[in-house]
Amino acid sequence: MDASVRFDQTLLALESEHTVHAMLELVAPPAPDTDRPSLHVALVIDRSGSMAGPKLEAAKRAGVFLAERLGGDDELAVVTYDDDVALEVPLTTPDGDVRRTIAAIHPGGMTNLSGGWLKGLEEAQRSGEDGVRRVLLLSDGLANVGITDPEQLAGLAGNARDTVGTTTIGFGEGFDEDLLAAMADAGGGSTYFAETPEDAPGIFAEEFEGLSSVVAQNVSVEIHTSEDVKLLGVLNEYPIDDTPDGPQVQLGDAYGGEKRRVVCKFHVPNVAALGPCTLAEFVLRYVSVGEQVSAHTVTLPLVVNVVNADEAAEQEPDQVVHEEVLLLEAAKARQEAIDLADRGDLDGAALRMESVHGLLSMADPDSERVKEFAEEAEQLQEHALSMRSGVYSAVQRKKMRVEEYRRRKGQVRSWGLSLVGTTKLSGALMRSVGFIVAPFDDTAAGPKTSFVGSSPPLRSAPGTGFERYWLQ
Repeated sequence: MDASVRFDQTLLALESEHTVHAMLELVAPPAPDTDRPSLHVALVIDRSGSMAGPKLEAAKRAGVFLAERLGGDDELAVVTYDDDVALEVPLTTPDGDVRRTIAAIHPGGMTNLSGGWLKGLEEAQRSGEDGVRRVLLLSDGLANVGITDPEQLAGLAGNARDTVGTTTIGFGEGFDEDLLAAMADAGGGSTYFAETPEDAPGIFAEEFEGLSSVVAQNVSVEIHTSEDVKLLGVLNEYPIDDTPDGPQVQLGDAYGGEKRRVVCKFHVPNVAALGPCTLAEFVLRYVSVGEQVSAHTVTLPLVVNVVNADEAAEQEPDQVVHEEVLLLEAAKARQEAIDLADRGDLDGAALRMESVHGLLSMADPDSERVKEFAEEAEQLQEHALSMRSGVYSAVQRKKMRVEEYRRRKGQVRSWGLSLVGTTKLSGALMRSVGFIVAPFDDTAAGPKTSFVGSSPPLRSAPGTGFERYWLQ
């Protein structure tokens, strides 16, 4: 795994205090074309009464899709829950019987989310083989049976993180997005919002693509500050554990070709001597998976240069770090706006997003990420206008929550399928989902349908070569 560090400023003025942003950038190696780690997946499906109809049918079709794509070295367990928990399929290599069992799932009563997740965890842990272990938890409602405390549920997911990750998928308008995001965050997985049943195939395709290309697990970064230097915070949304040497940021699994950025903010006191100055060090730890499983530790010193005030004043801030900080601030503004809206202050929420919208709108037009900034600004403006007009809804809150979560975790993804970083979705994957993908053409004849039911229309990420899509 390639690792590098850059600062918003590398020249600090002598005998002056400074606030410095340091950005760690990690680039995972490409996933192998042939062999991949085996997958041990527990699919946990909410079959409560509110899932009846198109939502449950979409979840079952997506589950069958997953079962059909798993290979001979993979294992799948299927758990359902309503008032009670049922182990529909113990952990096994999926076959036709598994697919028929998934298709036969029917709706029931309440929502024992904790019981379903715990049974899925138990099954995923049963595998004695090496590989990637994940619980995929689907729900459209609130946890109202069993363990219902969000902090306790997130804590359980965090405790299991080193052996089994947790990914959550929320359906419709009634689920608790804060709970599902907290469980995925603590569990080292991802969280998704399926606004309509048509979103489910794309979500499962994205998750399968990620699980199939895991190249490193249990990725973490410890931050060891030098004497008198203070860590003011980590701008990203990752779980952080306390260790004797300093905080440890838990990044979860890394996928082939994936790029992750972690931004830390430091306070540097007066420095009395010219020359190199070590602020801290990042200690990167991860386990590579594939043909060989091995643990790695990489130490990266954070060194700046102390110069006279005139020389420090002439430097230009690092544009890449500055832009990353702005985008993370935009994500933070989303969460703050959600909190304000939850308290009934829609005007305050709109004002908070508008303030960041103004900063994003002033992005350097020559920046490689100018399109990303424009899209982020547009989203913030749309949310602010909705709040100003008083039409803020449960669906919009969920969209904002997932947008904020993904941005602060470095997962810059579009609705439905991932177009993030350097990873492109393969044509084979697209064909396996049953879609023919083509650039959106407003002049083309025939009806247009938004891609995998996405709303708003699917947006691209810079460098992917894709714009919008329609189904042919």
